[in-house]
Amino acid sequence: MSSAFDRGLLTTYLRPQLRRAVLLAVLLLAGIALQLANPLIARSFIDGAQAGRPSAQLLRLAAMFTTVALATQVATIAETYVAVDLGWRATNALRVDLTRRVLELDYSFHTAHNPGELVERVDGDVSAIAGFFSRFVVHVLGNAVFLLGVVAVLLTVDWRIGALMAAFAAVALVVMSRAGGFVGRRSRLARVAAGSLSGFLEERLGGLADLKACGADAYALGELHQHMDARYATTRSSVLAASSFSASVSMLFVAGTGAALVLGAALARSGAVTVGTVFAVVRYTTMLRYPLEQLSRQMNSLQQAAGGIVRVRELLDTERQIVDGPGATLPSGPLSFEIDSVTFAYGKKPVLRDVSLRVEAGEVVGVLGRTGSGKTTITRLLFRLHDVGAGAVRIGGVDVRSARLDELRSRVGLVTQDVQLFEGTVRDNLALFDRRVPDERLLAVLSELGLDEWLGRLSEGLDTILGSGGAGLSAGEGQLVALARVFLADPGIVVLDEASSRLDPATERLLDRAVTRLLDGRTGVVIAHRIPTVDRADRVVVLEGGRVVESGSRADLAADPGSRFAGLRRLGLTGALA
Repeated sequence: MSSAFDRGLLTTYLRPQLRRAVLLAVLLLAGIALQLANPLIARSFIDGAQAGRPSAQLLRLAAMFTTVALATQVATIAETYVAVDLGWRATNALRVDLTRRVLELDYSFHTAHNPGELVERVDGDVSAIAGFFSRFVVHVLGNAVFLLGVVAVLLTVDWRIGALMAAFAAVALVVMSRAGGFVGRRSRLARVAAGSLSGFLEERLGGLADLKACGADAYALGELHQHMDARYATTRSSVLAASSFSASVSMLFVAGTGAALVLGAALARSGAVTVGTVFAVVRYTTMLRYPLEQLSRQMNSLQQAAGGIVRVRELLDTERQIVDGPGATLPSGPLSFEIDSVTFAYGKKPVLRDVSLRVEAGEVVGVLGRTGSGKTTITRLLFRLHDVGAGAVRIGGVDVRSARLDELRSRVGLVTQDVQLFEGTVRDNLALFDRRVPDERLLAVLSELGLDEWLGRLSEGLDTILGSGGAGLSAGEGQLVALARVFLADPGIVVLDEASSRLDPATERLLDRAVTRLLDGRTGVVIAHRIPTVDRADRVVVLEGGRVVESGSRADLAADPGSRFAGLRRLGLTGALA
């Protein structure tokens, strides 16, 4: 981690908080000045008492001491409040940028990183470096000033004591700077292990039903123990390194303080310094521990946060492979699309081989094929989740690489068998938390899809809570929500990817009517394994091995005795092709 990188991160997220940063610096410097002043006041009080000065003068010194002590506490409280506020504002801004970056990154990035790992990077790593924003620079500079101030005062009190403590402070700083990497390496390994554990838990808990159905509980627990062992080992190593680091500085402090006290006692015995001066030396020596420990703690925290800082920067610097086109405009209404001699592979594994397919605006095409034949890949290319290796994908006559991603994806709607319901109301799930969509529009969409009766069966209507802790919906009811979402967006192309494969019998009639209404006046792509699923299609395309092996109307395919479709009908195999 370079210092330039640190400055860049701080500049980006602290510049908007410049006023708070300046206030924090002022409060910190004021607190330092007040702390440095009080031992001198106490020395004057002690020496004055020994010299028999008037009580009024001693009372003024005592009042001054008390006032400065109280002011120091007020400055400390204010400084702590401003530092925490500054840290939260800066880190929340960083979280927003990281979340935005994750949302912007390509589909291939998300297939390579599970959600648990990304949550750990967006929130866990940022939490680990919160102090870097709120306190690191100000406190490092502040404590360095405090340290220099203590040494300077000790030099004025007695140059021999000041020189001894200056040498001790220099040794302590060298130890801290040299030992920091030892802590940082172990901290980075601990952060990686934490992210790996989070990703594992998210994935296994998401598939809990399948694990139990297959009796794989013991296997999952075995893997959990492996991840926890790695987390324990790396965390223990990190904690021990940090503790050893702090202990080394404390041992140096004990040695330095002992030497200063011995020297002070010897000077007092010889009459070179007064009793008040000895008290000031003891007090300043004790105070010297604070900036050294704070510097040690801040350097330690920085080393522990180093792994998080590196991972945050890696995520922020990750570039999209799929970028906006120059902004070609898609036509309004139903959209045609064309797959023109497209070849595509995930890595080195070819999925589509020289596929050509044209669908006219308003046409509904059914795409059949075995698992892995390339059906879903075609829909991903329509959304431009991937760029083709060869050939072109055009929507409304426009190459998808020429359109802006937001416009392209707003014109293509998708409904799958696995619908994501968010924790929130029916209103939130329909509008995807867009508060600008009025209830009247939502009710009109549900009514047009024939779902107003279904909505009436929910306990609180649009205010019914869905998701975790809310009302449970069947798979078919979840797809009703997804259909309404797409209808609300009014796309020109609708893709139904196995959208009825987990149909709830109680909602079959509603779902069928809603699908019919959704496809009316729009181009439709119905992805399926089973022939009955594409009954509503104007044309059927059969994929096999990443190639189009058949294409034609249902009547044409049924009349062709050499067709796979006709063969399946003849044999009565109306189920899965696989």
